[in-house]
Amino acid sequence: MIATGLLIASLFALALGKPMGRNLQVHEAREDVPDGFSLQGAASPDTTLKLRLALVQSDFTGLEERLYDVSTPSSANYGNHLSKAEVEQYIAPKPESVDAVNAWLTENGISAKTISPAGDWMAFEVPVSKANELFDADFSVYTHAQTGLEVIRTMSYSIPAELQGHLDLVHPTITFPNPYSHLPVVSSPIKSARHANENFTARAVPSSCSSTITPACLQAIYGIPTTRATESSNQLAVSGFIDQFANQADLKTFLTKFRPDISSSTTFTLQTLDGGSNPQNPSEAGIEANLDIQYTVGVATGVPTVFISVGDDFKDGDLEGFLDIINFLLGEDSPPQVLTTSYGQNENTISRALANNLCNAYAQLGARGTSILFASGDGGVSGSQSSSCRNFVPTFPSGCPFMTSVGATQGVNPETAADFSSGGFSNYFGQPTYQQTAVSSYLSALGSTNKGKFNTSGRGFPDVATQGVNFEIVVDGRQEAVDGTSCASPTFASVIALLNDRLAAAGKSPLGFLNPFLYSTGASALNDVTSGSNPGCNTNGFPAKAGWDPVTGLGTPNFAKLLTAVGL
Repeated sequence: MIATGLLIASLFALALGKPMGRNLQVHEAREDVPDGFSLQGAASPDTTLKLRLALVQSDFTGLEERLYDVSTPSSANYGNHLSKAEVEQYIAPKPESVDAVNAWLTENGISAKTISPAGDWMAFEVPVSKANELFDADFSVYTHAQTGLEVIRTMSYSIPAELQGHLDLVHPTITFPNPYSHLPVVSSPIKSARHANENFTARAVPSSCSSTITPACLQAIYGIPTTRATESSNQLAVSGFIDQFANQADLKTFLTKFRPDISSSTTFTLQTLDGGSNPQNPSEAGIEANLDIQYTVGVATGVPTVFISVGDDFKDGDLEGFLDIINFLLGEDSPPQVLTTSYGQNENTISRALANNLCNAYAQLGARGTSILFASGDGGVSGSQSSSCRNFVPTFPSGCPFMTSVGATQGVNPETAADFSSGGFSNYFGQPTYQQTAVSSYLSALGSTNKGKFNTSGRGFPDVATQGVNFEIVVDGRQEAVDGTSCASPTFASVIALLNDRLAAAGKSPLGFLNPFLYSTGASALNDVTSGSNPGCNTNGFPAKAGWDPVTGLGTPNFAKLLTAVGL
């Protein structure tokens, strides 16, 4: 098929006099169709494809150096975060790249629009027939048997040799959507039956924390303060996807029951993109959105919290708003100091080039001073959700080195790893310097266990953890209990937001990209979790051990020690 495609593309280029079309080079390809998908046949030539082009960024290496410079506690520039304009100088494509891509588009009668603040992403629409000719591709229909999801993809595509070094990738091409795309990582959505007749307030005390988690439990276990934050400039953002809506009436009920010490009218603000909204019909309240809002507003006392609702009018294709929300925040002069997200997918569903590009977007926001936290996933070593596998399945974006991945624990005195806590080693991203010592120590202690099932040189995750089992929430006026690393990410994000409040009050910068701090001066301020494991793929998974491990990371927060570690 490739040879035939090259012939067609070459004849097409010669006929129309387009010199760039004569020398196409394979740019990205995948060997196999992802598990669960099957080829149905050629896509209709008249079907419109919404394609995106990522242009090569002018100096990402320079930005990465600046990111670590402002994020490493031992650096003289620690906390001197970059401005919007400074970041864009590193990311904006070189003029020659813009000219080359625009010339190619013009030669082919295509009009594209820029869809990112730095100009490194462009979008256009073409029929399948033209896309096949442009990229020597074979766009076909693939169906996922279990879910019925139908997509148009190609197993490879090519670009003109003249665009190598200028054009980073074309999307969506070889990246297949996750058929369970960005499902809330909540293991057991409803366990309310056995608690149905119990009183909220009576159970919201530390003595019950071994069986159910409330804000009071988290405050007691981690020493999280109940006093109100004071700095209005310090903001905590919660991302919302797949029509998950955060309900204000449920938040009021939650605060009345579990935080009677603060006003029950305490609420959150709303931002929307891609046609997002946040309807308040009780039946539309989302388990994930309510969980994330109730355990940020209800734990980060007094910190201004914003719910960012991403709609379905995506500019980033099957990334389903993951890149859009970052570009949205990069477009702001003052992005939030913390962003927590409880959604993810398996790393192998996304192409290396696209994963790298999205990871680089997290680096941009980190350089601006935003701490980016993600739930690690709920499938143990089998991925974002429990599934059958032979080799361990890392999750995305937890494998990205420029964000903080949060795993889950359970139990009190001592805490132990939650068995669903996704963790492992990326197959796409190498081990960053900041964690090499910690990971090397773990691998030495692990020995030959699970040898050959994971990438020993990959970026290890998660980085940290908090409680993640039996969190009490309110949905549609009713009490429910949920599990998942999606409980843990907003909890750890709340801790960071409260630290940022104290830092701001002292005239200091927010923590920004957390990992260089966490793996150095912050490590001793975390509670090491040394028991439990995350089974999957017909194994016991990884065991938690002293120090960092790919189940609970470096451990759980100790607020008083973290205050000292950040210099307060």
